[in-house]
Amino acid sequence: MATTSCASISMQAPVSVSARQKPVSSFSFGKTNLSFNLHHRKPARLAISCAATQETVEKVSKIVKKQLSLADDKQVTAETKFTDLGADSLDTVEIVMGLEEEFGITMAEERAQKIATVEQAAELIEELVKEKGA
Repeated sequence: MATTSCASISMQAPVSVSARQKPVSSFSFGKTNLSFNLHHRKPARLAISCAATQETVEKVSKIVKKQLSLADDKQVTAETKFTDLGADSLDTVEIVMGLEEEFGITMAEERAQKIATVEQAAELIEELVKEKGA
């Protein structure tokens, strides 16, 4: 059974700059020397965001697994890259064709070539479906 995941990304890392402390980095551009120190007051938080719905991500994952003849137990998530699954350019074209058929859409070649992950495919699909319905 395939599992998909989607989380949200935000980075929060308060920093302070102090001229009294020993510089961490120094840059020289022509006649100007810049130096600064970065100090984290709190640990940074990291989360990942997925704009596509979970349902769309799951459908895309299922189609990708079918097109690449992957085992049922192979995990394909929103972050999964087609190349990590062993897909070459021909496989990617077949994936796009399968997605177009499943969702009743047509992807412009320029946009389809930019798809590298399940999430990117799902987001483009939702955008095209929305445009089609408008």
